[in-house]
Amino acid sequence: MRLADLLEFAWRVVLGYRLRTLLILLAMGIGVAAVVVVSSLGEGARLYVVNQFGSLGTNLVIVLPGRSETAGAMPGVLIGKTPRDLAINDALSLKRSPAILRVAPLIIGVGDVHAGSRSRETPVLGATAEFIAVRQMEMAQGHFLPEGDPRHSQPVCVLGARLASELFGAKQVLGEWLRIGDRRFRVIGVLAKQGQSLGFNTDEIAIIPLAAAQALFNTESLFRILVEAKSREQIPFAKADVEEIIRLRHEGERDITVITQDAVLATFDRILRALTLAVGGIAAISLGVAGIIIMNVMLIAVTQRRKEIGLLKALGATGQQIRLAFFTEAILMALGGATVGLVVGKLGQMAVGQIYPDIPFDAPWWALIAAPLTAIITSVLFTVAPARRAAQLDPVQALAKR
Repeated sequence: MRLADLLEFAWRVVLGYRLRTLLILLAMGIGVAAVVVVSSLGEGARLYVVNQFGSLGTNLVIVLPGRSETAGAMPGVLIGKTPRDLAINDALSLKRSPAILRVAPLIIGVGDVHAGSRSRETPVLGATAEFIAVRQMEMAQGHFLPEGDPRHSQPVCVLGARLASELFGAKQVLGEWLRIGDRRFRVIGVLAKQGQSLGFNTDEIAIIPLAAAQALFNTESLFRILVEAKSREQIPFAKADVEEIIRLRHEGERDITVITQDAVLATFDRILRALTLAVGGIAAISLGVAGIIIMNVMLIAVTQRRKEIGLLKALGATGQQIRLAFFTEAILMALGGATVGLVVGKLGQMAVGQIYPDIPFDAPWWALIAAPLTAIITSVLFTVAPARRAAQLDPVQALAKR
């Protein structure tokens, strides 16, 4: 029996038993679609985290008060005492390191912003002139905070694009005065639209000089220090220098946590990849269920098609050819189910993407290959028993039995 004959025979059987074919296509399609959709969710989450951390800037080292290893908890929580605060002088001292290009100390709070009759509560960042370069942000209008000694400030501010629009509407923003808390600031710049970054909307922030933020929030301590290494190769040296410089300033105590952008990305990447594989594997179990359905249906088909099989064997078909006919039929249905599943899975992925447009849902390449391949292998494996039973039928008994 030629390959063309096998394909034609299998195709006619598939079309002849439409209900059975529909059930198998449905089972296979659901399994493949589940793998595609679930893996795209996991991959989308991974890409979202990678993109969000990438938007923070390049060659980034983040310094936080408190040492996470001390208490096995969040940085800044020590057993028995409050960790030493980070101060402006700590940040300035880091510029001594030859591996560090820029240093941007930060203070973060929430303040009531008033401009004329309009007001709203918004996040307020105290920063220095180097912050925009460290974070790789761009200006839409005006310029960023002026350079100079961060311990002294001018009453100026920079607004996010959406905040500027809400406070001043369509009129010119630059040069206007507003009030944050009990202090007045003149708007000297508006940030270009950037959107969400790690759950923080940079379009809705107000940025003021660091010393002004200290006075506004009545605090001397920094929230964190952003450090930009001179190159990717210099990141380990910058991290070591930060730890050593702060240790010497803090009387020999290692009371800070220094994390690198690459380390955070690598950790999240490993976790989310493992999660995607695990959840994708769980979804793939449905393909095993589909295989059991195929085996049951094929076993029933052997009983229903005894005369057909007996006639083929009476005409000279060998047991191997009978097995090949069953395998060809299973592969055709698996391919059909995989195609349906890929289409449905892609549609589901697009639907979820419409609901959450900020997350780049995209099924990984291995899922698009593994799902249909698993469907085919599952179909063949679960067709072995029915095909063997069909091949062992005696043609005389098969034709004689009613």
